[in-house]
Amino acid sequence: MTGAETTADNTVRIELVNRASVRMRVAHSVAKATIRPFVEWYFGVADSDGPLRGARAFRVANFADLLAAPLIPPRGTLRRSVTFDRFRAEWLWHREDPGPDAVGHGAILYFHGGAFVAGGLNSHRRLAARIARASGVALLNVDYTQLPKGHLLDSIDDAVAAYEHLLARGFAPQRIVFAGDSAGGGLAFAAALTVRDRGLGTPAAIAAIAPYADFDSATRSAHPNNESDAVLTAHGLSVPPALGFARDGGLDPRWSPVNQDFTGMPPALIQVGNTEVLLADTELLADRHLAANVPLTVQIWDNAIHVFQAGADLLPEARTAIAEIGAFVRRTLDGDSQNPDIYPTVLEHVHS
Repeated sequence: MTGAETTADNTVRIELVNRASVRMRVAHSVAKATIRPFVEWYFGVADSDGPLRGARAFRVANFADLLAAPLIPPRGTLRRSVTFDRFRAEWLWHREDPGPDAVGHGAILYFHGGAFVAGGLNSHRRLAARIARASGVALLNVDYTQLPKGHLLDSIDDAVAAYEHLLARGFAPQRIVFAGDSAGGGLAFAAALTVRDRGLGTPAAIAAIAPYADFDSATRSAHPNNESDAVLTAHGLSVPPALGFARDGGLDPRWSPVNQDFTGMPPALIQVGNTEVLLADTELLADRHLAANVPLTVQIWDNAIHVFQAGADLLPEARTAIAEIGAFVRRTLDGDSQNPDIYPTVLEHVHS
C-alpha cells in the first residue's frame, strides 16, 4: 500500500507520494532506455545544421497527432467539435454527466502537451476524457497553434480566445478550471496570467501536470533531475524556445510564467514526478505562489514518468492521480478549493 507524506504552510502544500508501483518502476526503466534517447535525438536533429533544422523538424512533429487518431476515448464519452478562426477544439463529457450546455455546472478548459510542436486532440483525447469524467464536468480540449505555424504568443491568444468563448456561452469565471499537461500545463498558467492582466476575470483554479513553464533551460540544466528524467532533458526542452520563440537571438523573460508576479492568481494543483527535469519548473512556480500568497498543492509522485496520467489503462498511479485532479476540480467548483481536506485523499489507494 502506498501513502503520502504531507507538509504544508499557509500557502504551499507539498504531498510526497511514496513507493512507486512495480508497473511504474518498469515503465520508468523502459522509458529511459527507449523514449528518452529518441526524444533527445529528435531535438538534436532540430538543433543541428542539417536539412531538418528548426521549422522543418517541427512540421514533422506536428504529424504525431495524426498517428494518434486510432486512439478512442473511454466508453461513455460524448464529443462535440468547436471550430475557431485559427484552431480547433473539442468538448468531451461522459454521458452520465452534464454536458457543455449546462453552463451553471462548470467546465474545464484543457491544453494538451507536446513541447509546442506535437500533440493535439487525438493524442490527448483519452486523458482529457478521463479527467472530465473524474471531475464530473464537460471539458473543452483546445488544439492551440503550435510551432512552426505560430509563436508562443499565438498559443496564448488561442487559449484566451477559448476562454472568451466559454464566457460568451454563459460560463462564469468561477465555474471554469484551466488544466493542461507539460507545455499545456505551462500554457494554463500563461493564459491565466494573461486573462488576469486583460481584466477578463481569472478562472477558478488551475490543475497542471508537470508544467513546462520556464523557457530558459538554465535552471533545468543545473537540476539533478536532468540526469534522472526518463523522457526529457533540459537541452531538449531548450530547443523549441531557442529556435521557434526567440526574437533577435533572445527570449523575453516575461514569456515564462515562472518569472511573473502571481498576485491575484487562482489556487492551483500541480502533479509532477520526483525524477522529472520539469520538477525544476514546479519549484519555481511554487516560489511564485508563495511570494504572492496564492494557495498551491504540489503532489510529487515517486519514480513517475512524464505525464504518467496518460497511462491510466496500465498504471495504478495514473488512475489515482486523475482521481485527485477530479477531486480538486470538484472542490473548486463547490467553492472549497482552498480547503484540501474537504474530500478524503485517495493517494493511499495506490497499490504496488
